[in-house]
Amino acid sequence: MNKPTIGFIGLGKLGMECAEVFAEYYTTYGYDTELRNSDTVITTTDIKGTIEQSDWIFIAVPTPHTEEYGGGLPSSHLTPKDFDYSIVVDVLKEINKYATADKNIVLISTVLPGTTRREFDYLLDNHTLIYNPYLIAMGSTKWDMVNPEMLIIGSKNADDPRVDELINIYDVMMENNPRAECGTWEEAEGIKIFYNTFISAKVGLVNMIQDFAMRVGHMNADVVASALARSTQRIMGPAYMTPGMGDAGACHPRDNIALRSMGQRYGIEYDLFDTIMFAREKQAEYLADFLVEQSNESGLPIVIHGKAYKPDVPYEIGSYSTLVGFYIEQHGKTVLYADPLTGDKLEKMKAVVLLAHNREVTYGYMGDIKAQTFYFPIEKGSVIVDPWRKMNRNLKDYKVVHYGDTRSPV
Repeated sequence: MNKPTIGFIGLGKLGMECAEVFAEYYTTYGYDTELRNSDTVITTTDIKGTIEQSDWIFIAVPTPHTEEYGGGLPSSHLTPKDFDYSIVVDVLKEINKYATADKNIVLISTVLPGTTRREFDYLLDNHTLIYNPYLIAMGSTKWDMVNPEMLIIGSKNADDPRVDELINIYDVMMENNPRAECGTWEEAEGIKIFYNTFISAKVGLVNMIQDFAMRVGHMNADVVASALARSTQRIMGPAYMTPGMGDAGACHPRDNIALRSMGQRYGIEYDLFDTIMFAREKQAEYLADFLVEQSNESGLPIVIHGKAYKPDVPYEIGSYSTLVGFYIEQHGKTVLYADPLTGDKLEKMKAVVLLAHNREVTYGYMGDIKAQTFYFPIEKGSVIVDPWRKMNRNLKDYKVVHYGDTRSPV
């Protein structure tokens, strides 16, 4: 059986890395409106050629919100709003226009349940449309893609034989032999979006423990959260059970925001997703209040160490750091950022420093435990606030505060 040719439409933040994984095993063409460079993907700005040359066409274009819905600033007060699907619609129209034979089309972009059938199905003639979102993240895209918790695959009636063909395509690429969760478009859409928002809820819960620890006293949030994390019979595993900075990035905050609009559409009278986002913002506000207190007591300026939403990436979309910074500024304080990947460089200075980034916490599940380094020279006498509680509290040059631990001795 001949190997299929693969086409990727959309070579942006995630699309290029996904296409390059495919290119290790299959001839892979990649289209974007701007010419992208790759050593393995055959890139072009000719969408017609990409469509015609590819047996399987993967759509990896954005389904964005406007900037104010990104999660990097307070958004719970805004009217709930669905994603913008116009780019996906335009791509599907182009495929239907240029495809001279039936094509296998795989959409990997995040959409709300019901979207594929309502917004996309009618745009195609005889082509097979599969919804196949990935569980990947910035900074670890290629590793995530070949080591997924599961493959999520949806078809029109959950019985399309092309699903098995797609699984066979992935089989040669996967390193961890993942399970395949297959169903209708709506079921696959639901698995992806609720997977993301479940993580948001989990992070909000453990950070609520952190807030109680700060108010009750004699309490370390890690003791409580660790006990829950080991409760595998009725709760979950240990992932996302480290209280610290809030949920962030290009997916999770906006997914909760978008699900609010879906709840209204279907007459769901409770709004858990609003509660999750409200809690996220309140947690950021409480952390900002603490930093302002430390600044007022010490007379030092405030620096947030890490502006991007996670270490090793330059992207600020959905950044919890900028959300905390927003609330600091509401106190009339100026907040500085230190992050070389976002272009925020600082000279040596004494400050109240929030360690927003921690590589071990973020990438430890990959076995990547390279220590987090300082993004700028922190002068002696600084106050370092560590919401991950990983930094040694006994350093003589700094006052190290473990945010969320009011029990352990300083």
